[in-house]
Amino acid sequence: MKRYIWILFVFLFTMIAAPAPWAGDFDGTKPLLISIIRVIECTPDGTCNEVSPADAELPQFMKIDFTNKTISPATGDDETPKHTTIERQEVVDGKLILQGAEDGYDKMRDGLGWTMAISEENGQVVLTASGEQVAFVIFGASLPM
Repeated sequence: MKRYIWILFVFLFTMIAAPAPWAGDFDGTKPLLISIIRVIECTPDGTCNEVSPADAELPQFMKIDFTNKTISPATGDDETPKHTTIERQEVVDGKLILQGAEDGYDKMRDGLGWTMAISEENGQVVLTASGEQVAFVIFGASLPM
C-alpha cells in the first residue's frame, strides 16, 4: 500500500512541478512543431471526407519558423526545399492567426489560400485551406521547439 501512495505522490509531484506550456509558447516568438491529427476534404457538392495527411499531400509534422516566416515539413533533414511563406501574422482573441497563399504545381490551377489559427492557451491548431473546387479543414496540435 505504501508503494502505491509513493507512486501517486511522485506522479502528482511530477505533474505539478513539470513545466507546462504557457501562452508565451504559442504567441509567435518561439518556433513550433505541428502534428497533423485530422484532415477533412470538402467539395462543392457538399461531400466531406476524412483523408490521411498523405492523401492531402501534407506531411505528418510541420515546423513553423517565425524568424524566417516559413512553414516546412519536419522531415529530419534540413535539405527539404518545400516550404510556404507566412504572409500575415496577427493575434486575435487569444489565437495566433497565420495566413498565406500557394501556387502549387507548375502548369496546374491548384493554387489555394490558407489560414491557421493556433490557440495561445494550449497550442491547438485549426488550419483551413481553399482552392478551386476543394476545401480542407485540418486539426492538429503544436509544441514549442
